[in-house]
Amino acid sequence: MISFVIPLYNEEATLILLYEHIARVMERSGLAEFEVLFVDDGSTDGSWKQLELLGQTYPSRVKAMRFRRNFGKAQALTAGFAHVRGDIIITMDADLQDDPEEIPQFLQKLEEGYDLVSGWKRKRNDPLSKTLPSKLFNATTRKVSGVQLHDFNCGFKAYRKEVLSSIKLYGELHRYIPILAHYQGFKIGEIAISHN
Repeated sequence: MISFVIPLYNEEATLILLYEHIARVMERSGLAEFEVLFVDDGSTDGSWKQLELLGQTYPSRVKAMRFRRNFGKAQALTAGFAHVRGDIIITMDADLQDDPEEIPQFLQKLEEGYDLVSGWKRKRNDPLSKTLPSKLFNATTRKVSGVQLHDFNCGFKAYRKEVLSSIKLYGELHRYIPILAHYQGFKIGEIAISHN
């Protein structure tokens, strides 16, 4: 069983497209045993209606939970991790920046013996106002932690369940999951991914 945990905030336009793309990739890869848990972090648009529709259309594969207000990504991920059944858990953003076509590459890297695989948006399609602070954050985090990843903040990651069982998240700690896992003795890997 592979579980997807997808936190979201005001993403009504992308949710159905994202689920359908994930399902196509999984079925094409022969991976029929999967579930997708969307965690609505207090959206104020029509995201919840889209999630209800997805849940009615694909009841065996789609689940959703909803926060009354926006608590932040760490809380959304923590809630999602506690409610999925998979031995492998994949996280990705809901806004279609992360390409589901990369999923097999994450799974292949886990097969090589890694416990956590982090995405690296080698070529980011963002303005300098986003890429420059990100480069500074990543360089500083690498230097301080000793964990040699290029992109700590990428939300597209794959985990073995035991990694997430040993980590407690709050505040902005979701950005440091690879470091926390490394300090617990887990093997961390990274793959270059495309950025939509």
